[in-house]
Amino acid sequence: MFRVSSCSGDMIEKKLLQIIDANLNRAREGLRVCEDITRFALCDKNATESLKKIRHTATSLVLDSKKISLQKLVSQRNTPEDKTKFTDYAAQYDSGISDVFMANIERVKESLRVLEECFKIIDEEISRGYRKLRFNTYDIEKKLVKKAGLISCNR
Repeated sequence: MFRVSSCSGDMIEKKLLQIIDANLNRAREGLRVCEDITRFALCDKNATESLKKIRHTATSLVLDSKKISLQKLVSQRNTPEDKTKFTDYAAQYDSGISDVFMANIERVKESLRVLEECFKIIDEEISRGYRKLRFNTYDIEKKLVKKAGLISCNR
């Protein structure tokens, strides 16, 4: 499928698939949190639908790929050996739901960037799809921050 010189190709492929799996999950989970905040707290149907569309597209980019599949990603998942899966980070939520939204939208953007970069190795078209989703996320974030005043005092 894809190879990197000097290292074992199979090991590199496995690690790349793990990176993609973790970031696809992180992006979809973060999008779902943001969706629910826009749905229930902001009562913003358009933003909710836009975030849902990004979440579904993030998944379908992999499902539509001829070079990778969700089954292949899941088969490489190795949560028992993930040393940082339960790492607690400093409290991020000082002023409530705005902080929850902002923390999750940041996770989404970062994860979409990782997916964009990793897919440059596998499939340029999919990489461009994740780049487009990332920029759509920037636009939604800007509209919501402006409209609803969603911003943390710490950011």
